[in-house]
Amino acid sequence: MTFIGWLQIGFGLLLVFLAIKPLGVYMAAVFDGRRTWLSPALLPLENMFYKLSGIKAEREHGWLGYTLAMLAFSLAGFLVLYALQRLQAYLPVNPQGFAGVPSDLAFNTAVSFVTNTNWQNYAGEATMSNLTQMAGLAVQNFLSAATGIALAIAVTRAFSRSQAQTIGNFWVDLTRATLYVLLPIAIVIAIAFVLLGLPQTLAGTATATTLEGAKQVIALGPVASQEAIKQLGTNGGGFFNANAAHPFENPNALSNYLNIFAMMSLSSALVYAFGQMTGNRRQGWVLIASIAILLCAGIAVIYWAEANGNPILTALGVDPAQGNMEGKEIRFGQAMTALYAAVTTGQSNGGVNGMIGSFTGLGGLVPMFLIQLGEILPGGVGSGLYGLIVFAVLSVFVAGLMVGRTPEFLGKKIERREMKFAMLAVLILPLVILGFSAVAAMLPFAVSSIGTAGPHGLSEILYAYTSAAGNNGSAMAGLNGNTVWYNTTLGIAMLLGRFGYIVPVMAMAGSIAAKQKIPASKGTFPTDTPLFAGLLIGIILILGGLQFFPALALGPVVEHFAMLAGQTF
Repeated sequence: MTFIGWLQIGFGLLLVFLAIKPLGVYMAAVFDGRRTWLSPALLPLENMFYKLSGIKAEREHGWLGYTLAMLAFSLAGFLVLYALQRLQAYLPVNPQGFAGVPSDLAFNTAVSFVTNTNWQNYAGEATMSNLTQMAGLAVQNFLSAATGIALAIAVTRAFSRSQAQTIGNFWVDLTRATLYVLLPIAIVIAIAFVLLGLPQTLAGTATATTLEGAKQVIALGPVASQEAIKQLGTNGGGFFNANAAHPFENPNALSNYLNIFAMMSLSSALVYAFGQMTGNRRQGWVLIASIAILLCAGIAVIYWAEANGNPILTALGVDPAQGNMEGKEIRFGQAMTALYAAVTTGQSNGGVNGMIGSFTGLGGLVPMFLIQLGEILPGGVGSGLYGLIVFAVLSVFVAGLMVGRTPEFLGKKIERREMKFAMLAVLILPLVILGFSAVAAMLPFAVSSIGTAGPHGLSEILYAYTSAAGNNGSAMAGLNGNTVWYNTTLGIAMLLGRFGYIVPVMAMAGSIAAKQKIPASKGTFPTDTPLFAGLLIGIILILGGLQFFPALALGPVVEHFAMLAGQTF
């Protein structure tokens, strides 16, 4: 580790921090229905959408109606994307002549992009035509992210309203998230990416002559526009198989910083918007501080583990001065790879600029653990916020038990009904991750897909289901996931991780919205203090991570000690 490396990490985080308040204030205004600087241009377009689709913007939904609208919209998106892949060979705008995608892979990919997971069991440039990439994948990059934002805003309204039977209109929130937030910012970032060297063309390929005189066919396409919403919407699905390690997706240090900024900015700003919309900005900053502490700890551990190197490689004669450089880009180095890996897994992003499967045991453990915490650091755009609120509700309940009073959060009493829904949501991830991993580790045809024997092979299986259920999308890359078993079970894990989680959260939001908002009393446990931040961090680590410790001990922890002993598998 070097001082320059820490400066690089600090600069990247500083850029995000400076954007939190202005973006948060802007989004709060958008979803409160107040006029913004984009309203003169976008309000007529917004109203036109409502008129054409028959939406009555003033008519709001209860939690059940809001949830059913979201589920119906997601199902429609799945069917369209599945059909685009299956019929790819017959569609007219398909100059590259791509074949139709097999049914199990099409199912996996359609579920992946609709749930904002963007797990990819295929090489993007070789499997998906430009039409599928743009009309299918890029569209879902916008809509799945907008859906997450809408759900987070609905949960926010539950705390800002008193004795309310409604929490907003899903179609209005979806439209505003897309039109006022994602689309204009994505256009700006896409232009910046083009200026930094990313391709943006409808040309399929280019032919180059190598130094040896051979001909090489290089895939091209609308990369910059796809990359912008990939990161801004915390999608993570790459146009190219190598994702952000590919020079056409991430050519230099500036594009790397822009990737990180785009990944973190909206998710972090939504936490501030939560405080703004509930009338307690201090609460927003306390939540931001809590997740920042955990994220920085993850960055530090990854950086330390990778900078210390791999003694097995050192024994083979590899210079240890640069640490463990296996699977990393020399363009970015240890510090920026550690930052990128922690950010992408602390979020629901999944993009990578280095291969996590090549990290050391502890270096690979941290990204997996950050996903298992619930991806709330700051998590996926929207999904990270409502996941964080679940842990905040659990924290005030524990605090209430300790002081012997009814727990309250932002003026709402947290009682048995809310706790049942919160615990149901929290238990979804370990049930799906550990359940599917245990079954896969026992099936010979599933085990045959791993790339490495021993504890690393178990880590590959565990990471795959962790990434799917956490709606992350990153992978250790050693696992061959493009089989009927993994395409199907990973798809089911994605569905449960997204919708099995959000349904009880929305039910909890409906229950909280109906409660009367009461002023704080002398006996109220304050939730906008450093003490609550410490309690929240403890609850996240205990409830979010401790349940995975036995499985992690059998995988990356064993791998770490084997590495120190010089043992290979």
